[in-house]
Amino acid sequence: MKLGFIGLGTLGTPIAENLLEKTNQLYVFNRTAAKAQSLVEKGAVLCGSVKELAAACDIVFSIVSDDTALKQITEGDGGIAANLKEGGIHISISTILPATAIALSALHRQHKNSYLASPVMGRPETARAGKMNFLVSGEKQIIETAKPLLQQAGGAAVWEFGNEPAAANTAKLCSNFLIVAAIEAMAEGIQLAEKSGIDESQWMNMMTQTLFSAPVYINYGNILLKKAYQPAGFSLKLGLKDVNLVLAQAAGVDASMPIGKTVHRQLTNSVEKGLAEYDWTAVALVLE
Repeated sequence: MKLGFIGLGTLGTPIAENLLEKTNQLYVFNRTAAKAQSLVEKGAVLCGSVKELAAACDIVFSIVSDDTALKQITEGDGGIAANLKEGGIHISISTILPATAIALSALHRQHKNSYLASPVMGRPETARAGKMNFLVSGEKQIIETAKPLLQQAGGAAVWEFGNEPAAANTAKLCSNFLIVAAIEAMAEGIQLAEKSGIDESQWMNMMTQTLFSAPVYINYGNILLKKAYQPAGFSLKLGLKDVNLVLAQAAGVDASMPIGKTVHRQLTNSVEKGLAEYDWTAVALVLE
């Protein structure tokens, strides 16, 4: 099978590198072609358009910034759906609205190929270590075809959420909400500890070795304590985009999210203060 990859951003690049290393062949496309140079030097084939890449491939991975960008590369005469081979698979890693996944899945069916929702949990360093978690939903046969490739892409585990294309994206939004809420809670706790005169590092060390001994608290806690907000592993502006998606989904299903609204306000304040390109842990700076 010929593989293609679209979207060579902060997370897309290490995922594409994993695939190239494991398969020794990969077609790549990125709006900024210069970002593909390191992969080309390792043997990847650079395509001049989405259409060119899709027509050459049996399976296309994509990871782009938002719903609009995903629609732009998937829809239309030059998009993935219209040009991917019959029976081909588009594996979408992006964090998007469940409704977008439903629409794009239907579009692919019209063109006799398949769409697989496969958003990913993990930062760039997690991708390089091969410890990411892929959340998938769609046709069982398509999932089984994709699983080995997702593992080659750096997935330590593939979590299945059923046949509906929207399900994996719903699970991803719920997951990102828990992460950003944890970041906000840790930032506030660290500030309270520091301003109250205790050693915030000692306190967080106690917490992450007892009640909160989980990667989200250990890893993000370390970033917050070190104030290592740049370079961004996941930018604050993308964090705000994801929280916007969470609240949009909540409104669509009549779910109350008071904590979500609070986090949204904090992220919005952070962007307005010029922190958009900082890591999303920099939400701590608006507390100061």
